[in-house]
Amino acid sequence: MSAASGLDWPALLRVGLPPDQFWALTPAELQLMLGPKSGPTPLLSDGLAALMAAYPDETKGAGDG
Repeated sequence: MSAASGLDWPALLRVGLPPDQFWALTPAELQLMLGPKSGPTPLLSDGLAALMAAYPDETKGAGDG
């Protein structure tokens, strides 16, 4: 992936669509055509629960909130 633009130009070129068809794609359709990303995955509820357990909020004293 190009660090300057943030776009994986080789992968986009491999899609091989004419420009009008390419620009008509939705982001979901394009992602489906490109295949799974090989980068960080989104933070889902299990990951969020693990982070919350590892780093709980500090509790405030009575009357603070």
